[in-house]
Amino acid sequence: MSLKILDKKAVAPLVEALMADYRVVGPQAKGAKFVFDPLTDPADLRLDYDTTILPPKKVFQPQYERLATFIMGEDPEVETVIEVEPTVLLGMHTCDLHALNLLDEAFTEDYPDAHYLSRREQTLIVSMECLEPCDDESFCRSMGTLTADDGFDLHLIDLGEAFAVQIGSEAGEQLLADYADVQDATEAQVTERDHLQASKLKHFADRLNFDADELPSLLGDAYDHDYWEELQERCFACGSCTNVCPTCYCFNVVDEVNFALTEGERIRHWDSCQLDEFARVAGGENFREDRGARQRHRFMRKGKYLYERFGALGCVGCGRCIRTCPASISILKGFNTIHASLR
Repeated sequence: MSLKILDKKAVAPLVEALMADYRVVGPQAKGAKFVFDPLTDPADLRLDYDTTILPPKKVFQPQYERLATFIMGEDPEVETVIEVEPTVLLGMHTCDLHALNLLDEAFTEDYPDAHYLSRREQTLIVSMECLEPCDDESFCRSMGTLTADDGFDLHLIDLGEAFAVQIGSEAGEQLLADYADVQDATEAQVTERDHLQASKLKHFADRLNFDADELPSLLGDAYDHDYWEELQERCFACGSCTNVCPTCYCFNVVDEVNFALTEGERIRHWDSCQLDEFARVAGGENFREDRGARQRHRFMRKGKYLYERFGALGCVGCGRCIRTCPASISILKGFNTIHASLR
């Protein structure tokens, strides 16, 4: 599939045309920060954003969603609810794209999740190449998520006055044919795209002091490390780190019943392994009672457990957990601290 060119002046008309047939979600300003939300005005789209508060996983796994409705009584009824609509997700950075690929594995393995997969199948992804680091907390180069070769329908690279558009699927190619005013890239524009991709590396520091491939074995040796005691004293157990993580997918399921006890809804909402009640079981026993043990579990999930299960590290280097932590706990500094003491 050939490289296409989309003039930046054609972006707003493209978004407006898409909004007639799709729910279009993209990065928008929220005060001094950015969020992924449905667009109501093409002018609100900010493809120049640095990062978002929450990752775009919320499009596929909402913070709060109905799974089913039910009627109780002599003739009980249960009806599955899958709330989904055709969606175009604009402006995903490549770190979030890698995270979404991991979530695809998690929600497909063993017991495929119809709610997640329905949204995934109904969503077209238009991702973006980052040419500059989001900020000082990101470390995507170290985690191998600085660029992506697949997982998108269309992929944008900023050439200045226009975007180079790489086509990743037949659905993406059809979207361009139906909605966009694009031209074939010239040889000079292809060369410029290649140069930008090659030269951007100098802008991204390799902030992990070792190869990320060492993380699973390193953390395996660090289970009884003193560092977890340090985090025990600092962590507030607020759960902010996991709420903003693009690869965390833990949830709780509750039934909400009306006062008459005749009908209700089954609700799924985000949960966090950093909260005290997460590991509390029958009889009041809590198998991960200490905050240090919960932080150790988070580190292990990001650098060891998910890799062993899905073949991909659970940390994509987006830096969201570092930015949001009120105790200034940095998973990057943690990795480097453990490595310096054990290797």
